[in-house]
Formats: sequence, structure tokens, C-alpha cells
Amino acid sequence: MMLSEAERFQRLCLIRSENVGPATYHGLMQRFGSAGEALRALPELSARGGMKRKIRICPPEEAEAEIRAAHKAGARYVMSGEPDYPPLLQHIHAPPPVLCLKGDRKVLHRPGLAIVGSRNASALGRKLTGEIAAEMAAAGYCIISGLARGIDTAAHEASVDQASVAVLAGGVDVIYPPENHALYERISRQGAVLSEMPPGFTPRGRDFPRRNRLVSGMALGTLVVEAAARSGSLITARLAREQNREVFAVPGSPKDPRAAGTNRLLRDGAVLTCGAADILEVLGPMSGDMIRPPGLPLEEAEAPCPAAPDEIDSDGRRRLIALLGPVPVSIDELIRQAEMPPAQVHEVLMELDLAGRLDRNTPGAVGLA
Repeated sequence: MMLSEAERFQRLCLIRSENVGPATYHGLMQRFGSAGEALRALPELSARGGMKRKIRICPPEEAEAEIRAAHKAGARYVMSGEPDYPPLLQHIHAPPPVLCLKGDRKVLHRPGLAIVGSRNASALGRKLTGEIAAEMAAAGYCIISGLARGIDTAAHEASVDQASVAVLAGGVDVIYPPENHALYERISRQGAVLSEMPPGFTPRGRDFPRRNRLVSGMALGTLVVEAAARSGSLITARLAREQNREVFAVPGSPKDPRAAGTNRLLRDGAVLTCGAADILEVLGPMSGDMIRPPGLPLEEAEAPCPAAPDEIDSDGRRRLIALLGPVPVSIDELIRQAEMPPAQVHEVLMELDLAGRLDRNTPGAVGLA
């Protein structure tokens, strides 16, 4: 799908508007068919959701300044549904509508392996990571990681000459840790650096799990080399499972805290991995078939724009909101209990989200913020 420059610009304005996250963005696009129509609907929808003031819509001059900043950083934008968008990422729950890309778009279309693990990695863990990453890259795979210290760095260093992608939690021009500046430059020249955040954005703690869903979502599988019992790498592994992707784990000594997480993954069904051959055995049959994973929905741009839902009466709206609480509930369960058409349920949830009253932190489930 090729978008006009005007539509691309309006899509950037839409995702940068107040309370428009990826899930709400895709709902708006399904509902209205274009970013321009969605932007015009934001004030009315947010007011119906209970917002007492006017919602902030991204001004054109802010979007223009962001585009200039991206160009200054040597990056460009890729929109959901466009040919350059990473194929498998397109089909995760609420994929990022806009990606800022620095580097070679072609590496994004190779079959991918995500590699994550401890920042405080052991020498043996770094060595094994490098060996696996180099062998997988030589076999035609793109190695995807987060440019962090430890395992991430080892994975990138071993694959940068073949195909390496760094996914950042901050802006595409915000390099962290600073000692990886030279590695960042090599990846951006020979591979690709990606972010869904604006250039110059400094990441917060909550932005790293958000980044992790991209790391796992771009790949056919995720390898965890070393991870403590409470580790961001385990979040990436959980996201990979939710995205119907393979999870691989390297076993470790029960006396090493850095192996507690990987050993637990193995107990829970991850593929025991001692080398690249273990991964190739699983991913090989599917690596040449970059198609939509089974059971996942088509992206909104590929589906026809649905008809507007019938007007929602006040009783139905109150009944639906009363079913929501601080604990997330699945949207399917809400539809069943509210006894309302799905289109009406999604409309009310969109209104609440735009008003800042909805929690969408659990995929496929919602609660009151």
C-alpha cells in the first residue's frame, strides 16, 4: 500500500495526538478510513468519553519539526501498511503505526531472530551469544536486539557485518548506553536502527517493555541467553509467546542467578538451546515463509472500513462502563456481558481511551485507568 504524503503526514499527527496509542490509532483508522477523518472526530469522541476539556491534537508545525529532526538524524518514517514496514511486526497486537528508521530497509525483510539477555552478562554468556549470532547471521537471519549492555551488545557486535537491527526505547537518535556509540553508527550504516518514539525522546522505565514488543514482534523467535528471575528479558519472552513466536533459552547453572530466568523458561516449554543448530532446526522450515502467523488479524489498511455503529443509548453506555474496573477484563467478555454489538463496544472503549479513562496495558483486555 502506497500512501500519499498528505496521508502520511496526517497519520503522524494522529499518533502524536493526546491519548492516541497504537490500539486506539488502529481503531480510529478502522472506524474512519483515513487519518484526516479520524483527527476531525477526536474532539467529539473524547467529549463523549468524559473528557472535560478539549483534547490536544498534534499541531502541524510540531509534526513538521519532528520530520525535520528525523531527517537531520539521517532517518525517515515508515508507516504501518507500507511495503518497507517489517512484515511480521505488522501482525502483532496494536503494531506501532509509525516507525522511525535509520539504515537499510532491506534487512527488515530477512527472517529475524531476537536475542536478549542480562546486561551484567558473564564472559561465557557473551561468547556463546556471539557464536550463535554470527552463525545465524551467516545463515541469512537478521539479528534483532535492543543495543543494551551485555548480551544485546554481544549479539549486535557479532552480526553487524551481516544483518543487525537495533530497536531503541528512546528516539532513533538517542544512543544508550553511550559507550555503544560506535556500535550504533556501524549498525545504522550496515543494518538498521528503529524506534516508534520521536527523535530526541529520552526513554522512561515504562518505554522499555513497549520497545521489547517490537524486538520480539519483528522476529520468528526470541533467544534468551542469560536472565535473572526478574528480568526485562523475560518480558520479551512472554511477549514473544503472546505473539505466537518461538522462544529459545540457554540453560545455566542453578547456582548462577543469571540463569534463574532462562531455566524457568525451559521448565515452561522454551526450546533448549546450546547452539545455532538448535534454533535452525526449529526456524528453518518457516524462515522462507514470511507470512501472517496463523490466528492473527489483518492490519487495518487491508480491511474495508466498517460501517459506523448504530447510535449507542445512554443505558447501554452506562451498562458497559459499569462492567469495567481496575482489573483488566477481556474485550470478548465485555461484549458478551454487555449484550451490545461489538462495534458499539469498541466505539465506547475508543471514547474512554481518548478521554484518558481506559487502561489498555494488557493485550486484548481493558480496565479503567
